[in-house]
Amino acid sequence: MTDTQVKDLFLEASSRKKTTPIFTVYADDYSSFVKGLTAFQKKYLDIKEFKASASQVELLFDEGGILEAAVVGLGSKDEPMIYHLLGDVPFKLPVGSYHIEGPLAEGDEHFDAALAWGLGTYRFNDYKPSAVKEPRVLKVSKTIDADKLFNLLSSVYLGRDLINTPANDLGPDVYEERVKLFAAQHKAKMSVVKGDALLVKKFPLIHAVGRASTQAPRLIELNWGKKSDPKVTLVGKGICFDTGGLNLKPGAAMNLMKKDMGGSATALSIASMIMGAKLPLNLRVLLPIAENNISGNAFRPGDVLPSRKGLTVEIENTDAEGRLVLADALALADEQEVDELFCFATLTGAARVGMGPDLPPFYTDDDEMADGLEESSRAVLDYMWRLPFWGPYDKWLNSQIADVNHISAGPFAGSITAGLFLRRFVEKAKRFAHFDIYGWTPKALPGKPVGGEPQTARAVFDYLEKKYK
Repeated sequence: MTDTQVKDLFLEASSRKKTTPIFTVYADDYSSFVKGLTAFQKKYLDIKEFKASASQVELLFDEGGILEAAVVGLGSKDEPMIYHLLGDVPFKLPVGSYHIEGPLAEGDEHFDAALAWGLGTYRFNDYKPSAVKEPRVLKVSKTIDADKLFNLLSSVYLGRDLINTPANDLGPDVYEERVKLFAAQHKAKMSVVKGDALLVKKFPLIHAVGRASTQAPRLIELNWGKKSDPKVTLVGKGICFDTGGLNLKPGAAMNLMKKDMGGSATALSIASMIMGAKLPLNLRVLLPIAENNISGNAFRPGDVLPSRKGLTVEIENTDAEGRLVLADALALADEQEVDELFCFATLTGAARVGMGPDLPPFYTDDDEMADGLEESSRAVLDYMWRLPFWGPYDKWLNSQIADVNHISAGPFAGSITAGLFLRRFVEKAKRFAHFDIYGWTPKALPGKPVGGEPQTARAVFDYLEKKYK
């Protein structure tokens, strides 16, 4: 969805267009609220057993059948709010224009409600125009920062659109063109190292992972901001499709592999937020882009590959390719002493087994950074959970013939050992965090339709905004 389409979901506060009220009601206040309704409306809500529970939505009509209002339950005043507000409301309403009444009409609460409205209104209809629905439009209060609202939404939409696009239309070649358009939009500098030039420029792991594809692997770099500002680098795994390589995935495990570039989409989503907000940062984005495919020159289990950092890497399984492309990108990032280094990847099934699809783990050795990220995670309800870089497991990556094996031989702690592998390629960064995201919403949640999701993007941006704005 374009920036214009995002803005079309909202009416400015100064608009005189007639809008239908959406009454937002806490369960504790419901008895007082119904006193202002007609007897007909009270009876209707009674029949519907409406109690203002979180996410309950009902329409109120007059006796002639004309829509007069909608009512949204907020549940208890102690509950987290953003996705219990308007995230699942828009498509429960008739086409039209609305405004909020009640406790969410002004200030921070109204911003959260409007953001939830926008997140819940997103639909990916590029391949099914017949499913396009007219937007339900929300009038925003003059007390909120509309520019920030539009920036957050358009940035999340960017990440969702990229992840949702199938690999036949978002291979490495097209992905590069999409990033080029993004760079031009934000006046960022862009450079690309591609194909065999990766070997010349010393990115052998990225080259090895992507060389079996008909579309050459590449490393895309974006630079934005003043060099004198704090240095922040975002690294995102960009595997446009993952067959598993010679360790071929079974069919069922391959169905969602268009989302294996979700880490790069998340990095771009955060970059979009940073650039749109004009945060005073020296921003660098590194995107190793490749397709893990099969051909006669595919890399093999048992191969020992060089890396940019100089470490030799033994390959145990070609289906663990993401950490390889990230290793070269992180080594490049770490050649500068950056203030904040973030790595995003749809990396391990182990993280999903342990945490499920909605709660990505993250890893850092910096307690202050972890506290800030978790605080932002809770503040914007873009959840994550810290897991440890557990040092004793590092020996599980030992190799008899190379400096390191890229996976452990045993079945345990797969997400942790993947993080430990990546940490070997970072030494100079003042603060480093790795996020093992899923990048997908498998079951619709308020504000999160089924499909691609740049998990942790809003939380990381909130952390950076609070720290550097």
